[in-house]
Amino acid sequence: MQKTIIKSIKALEILDSRGNPTVRVLMSLEDGTKVSASVPSGASTGEYEAVELRDNDPKRYDGKGVLGAVANVNEKIAPLVVGMDATEQAKIDRAMIALDGTENKSNLGANAILGVSMAAAKAAAASSGLELYQYLGGADARRIPVPCMNILNGGEHADNSVDFQEFMAVPVGAPSFSEGLRYVAQTFHALKRILASRGLATSVGDEGGFAPDLKSNEEAMELIIEAIETAGFEPGKDIMIGIDSAATSFCSDKKGNYDLKWSGAGHKSSDDLIALAKEWVEKYPIIFWEDPLAEEDWEGFARFTAELGDKIEIIGDDLFVTNTKFIARGIEEKSANASLIKLNQIGTVTETVDAVRMCRDNGWRYLISHRSGETADTFLADFAVAMDGGHLKTGSASRSERLAKYNRLLEIEMLLEEEAIYTWK
Repeated sequence: MQKTIIKSIKALEILDSRGNPTVRVLMSLEDGTKVSASVPSGASTGEYEAVELRDNDPKRYDGKGVLGAVANVNEKIAPLVVGMDATEQAKIDRAMIALDGTENKSNLGANAILGVSMAAAKAAAASSGLELYQYLGGADARRIPVPCMNILNGGEHADNSVDFQEFMAVPVGAPSFSEGLRYVAQTFHALKRILASRGLATSVGDEGGFAPDLKSNEEAMELIIEAIETAGFEPGKDIMIGIDSAATSFCSDKKGNYDLKWSGAGHKSSDDLIALAKEWVEKYPIIFWEDPLAEEDWEGFARFTAELGDKIEIIGDDLFVTNTKFIARGIEEKSANASLIKLNQIGTVTETVDAVRMCRDNGWRYLISHRSGETADTFLADFAVAMDGGHLKTGSASRSERLAKYNRLLEIEMLLEEEAIYTWK
């Protein structure tokens, strides 16, 4: 019998980095290969994401249990997939999609389906004696992504007075991944010292960035510039800044009316936010801006891109939800020039690769991303190298579920030795 035939699949309920349940899948092959895959979970989620199945039993984990998703793996997916060849990733993923029978995976749950999909990729790689990034990306997979490190949080990822969800330090001027990681880790620690010296909170948000109460959104930018300089680096040369507004979280109608409720800056239109962005891009070393407007504000996104698309990377997250249908619309309408890529937004490895391929084929960038509810699973690090996107967001320098991905990338850089490439584009 083919050694890569799937022999068994078993799922269980585990806890993610927020202490909420998620799914882990254990898979074994006929040749004795055994792997596990753990599924992340998002807090700020797009309306059109694949559905993460929850039990809604208020007596267990405030309704967030995933025993139903676990049962779907054990009782429905396993009988279908056991006996299939783990190397036939697309065939396995398409079979699960067909079994689910819904457009958004609401029957079996994207958390159930993705766990099996990730496990199959891991098992096939292990059985073949390849690193996961080599198995998924081929012999040319050797570019280590620039780490877009989340160092300051706001919005729904923090309990403070900052509207925009993430401010990231991006070490584009570093000569290698290991040095880039050092640049931003030192900046993170410099920011902590600055905040502490001013009596500001040094507690962290879900993804490990600091979450101080500030006087304005712009104060966050000023603090990051100061931290970069304090750490001994030059803003705009060594380190640039990435922003994720997660604007849907402060949009009153999901289209064009915004309430900067956390900072108290009041109601704004799409054009007001575009004007703010133009001002900031002139003033600060911004390299990308994710979800500057809400998930239904397609016209606003197109205006934003028309104004700033030749200056910065404009990334759709909630707008596209790693779905080729929405990415295709964005390409047609020139709504952005890049897409965020999250495995659990779409629910299978195959569909995630399809989204990356669509971006690449149309000259778009793509930013591989973690979720706010993460696990110690390092699948994402290998996936980022395999997809050759040039940049990755996977949190800060203060939480082990984020550092696990960075540390895995250090391992990959070591494995590749002089063959490793570190470039933004």
